Amino acid sequence: MTAVRDPYADLGICYARQRRPDPRIAAQIRAALGDARTVVNVGAGTGSYEPADRSVLAVEPSPVMLAQRPPWSAPAVRAPAESLPFPDMAFDVAMAVLTVHHWTSPAAGLAELRRVAGRQVVLTWDQHAFGQFWLVRDYLPEIAERERELACLSVVRAELGAGGRDAAVQVVPVPADCTDGVLGAYWRRPEAYLKPEVRAAMSSIARLDQQTVRASMGRLAADLVSGRWHARHGQLLGRGELDIGYRLVVAGPAQTR
Repeated sequence: MTAVRDPYADLGICYARQRRPDPRIAAQIRAALGDARTVVNVGAGTGSYEPADRSVLAVEPSPVMLAQRPPWSAPAVRAPAESLPFPDMAFDVAMAVLTVHHWTSPAAGLAELRRVAGRQVVLTWDQHAFGQFWLVRDYLPEIAERERELACLSVVRAELGAGGRDAAVQVVPVPADCTDGVLGAYWRRPEAYLKPEVRAAMSSIARLDQQTVRASMGRLAADLVSGRWHARHGQLLGRGELDIGYRLVVAGPAQTR
C-alpha cells in the first residue's frame, strides 16, 4: 500500500508559533458546542480551539503536528479522519477546525464525524466570499483558482446536512488583531503578509509556486510604500472586524444528551 505523504511535513514545522487561537473565535466555537461534555477534535493539529472545560480527545494523523501539541493539551491519537477508531456515538460532539480541505476523502471524514457524535461543529470557509478578500483578489488570485477544487463550505454543509439534518451556517468575523495566523488574519495589517514566516503557516500560500508568491508580495510591498494600498483599502483601517468568508457549520441538536 502506498504511504500517504504528511501534508504538514513542511507546512507544519512552525505552525504552533504562528497559529495561536484567537479568544473571540474560540468563544464562538465553544458556544456552538452547546452542552457537550465529551468532544472529539478531528484533524486537531496543535490543539487550537480545544475547550478546556470539556473532556476532549484529539485525532491527528500528522506526527509533525502531534509533536507540537503542548504538554497540557488534550490526549491525542494518531488516525485519519476517514477512519476514526471509535464506536458509534462515542462523543457528544465532533469538531473539526480548518482541516476538512486537507482530508483525503472529505465525504468519508464528515460521515465519520456523523457516526461518532450526534452533533458536529466544523470551521471552514465560503470560497466565493474568500475570493473577494483584497489579498486574494488583488495579489494572489491563484489561491481562488486552486481552492475551487477544495472541499469547503458547500461540501461540509451538504455532507453534515445529509438525510434532512439541519446544518446551520454562522459567519465567523476576523478581528483586526486576530492572534490566529490564518490567511485572513492580517486584513488590517497588510505588512504582515510580507514576512515569509507568516506566510509559511498559511497552507493556501505555502502550496503555491513560491516564485509567484514572491512577485506578488513585491507588488504589495510597492503598493504599501506608494500609498496605493491605502488609497484602495484604507477604509478598512477603521474597522474592528471583517467578514472574509470563514464559516462555522453546526449540525445536530444543541442538547446532546
